[in-house]
Amino acid sequence: MYRTRTIAVDHGNRNMKTEHQVFTSGLVESETEPPMGDFLYYNRKYYSLSNQRIPYMRDKTTDDRFFILTLFGIAMELERENPQARNDIVKVNLPVGLPPAHYGLLYKKFERYFKREGNIQFTYRRNPYTIAIGDVISYPQDYAAAMTIYPEIKRHTKARIIDIGGFSVDYLELKNGARNMDVCDSLENGVITLYNRIKSRVNSEFDFLLSEEEIDDIILGRRTDFEERVQKLVRTVTEVFVDDLLGALRERGLDLRTGCVVFVGGGTMLLKTYLEKSDKVKEAVFVEDIHANARGYAKLYHLSKAGR
Repeated sequence: MYRTRTIAVDHGNRNMKTEHQVFTSGLVESETEPPMGDFLYYNRKYYSLSNQRIPYMRDKTTDDRFFILTLFGIAMELERENPQARNDIVKVNLPVGLPPAHYGLLYKKFERYFKREGNIQFTYRRNPYTIAIGDVISYPQDYAAAMTIYPEIKRHTKARIIDIGGFSVDYLELKNGARNMDVCDSLENGVITLYNRIKSRVNSEFDFLLSEEEIDDIILGRRTDFEERVQKLVRTVTEVFVDDLLGALRERGLDLRTGCVVFVGGGTMLLKTYLEKSDKVKEAVFVEDIHANARGYAKLYHLSKAGR
């Protein structure tokens, strides 16, 4: 049986997101079958997901790793369906996205990267899948996430969308709901930069090695076994980081004390408390759905198909 599915994928430097799944952008390749865990077998090699993310890649098309991660995302979405459908040939339409500042330069290359010819066969959790890549259409990040709350944004003559991600902080301005590409750029100081600052300070002052997950726990106020002095340092570095970030945005001409400010991205959820406390932001809307970009890609794709 042949059927068609639309599966939107958000290729983050820290996390991969589909409309329903999220997993670390990390991959381990092997010639032999892994002894445990969920793995994917493709092109005579085994792949497992890893909590150790791939180092930052501005251009994710330089090797096959993000294509393999995309197969994981597609498989996870197909797994949610009736297992009886696993033997179908699935035509997958693939809405994807790029940071607004890189969009014009990279979108054609990004689309070609995923557009493989013929059927693609792989197994996931030892279940066989056959897919064919159909439409591959790229959209600007941030704008896509904003579309998930478009009625709220459309009420304002000017809105700034700020996406705090793993490596970059992307921003985009909307005027009367339309993209203003003259106010659009990326800063390379996402939460990975914060993690590195914290790790360096804690290691230097207390000789402790913190993982990114442990840093998250401290920033979010979760219970940890670390001494209060360590936790206090993490919170202090985070507060300075957020203040510096908002200052950098102001230097770019973004006064966040006026208009509608929309924060999106995984980093936003991590830093929300600090952003809310800042006097550099008057009022903000927080899109706390980590899947917002992927859901926005899917929405924009369906709207484009309906408008044909």
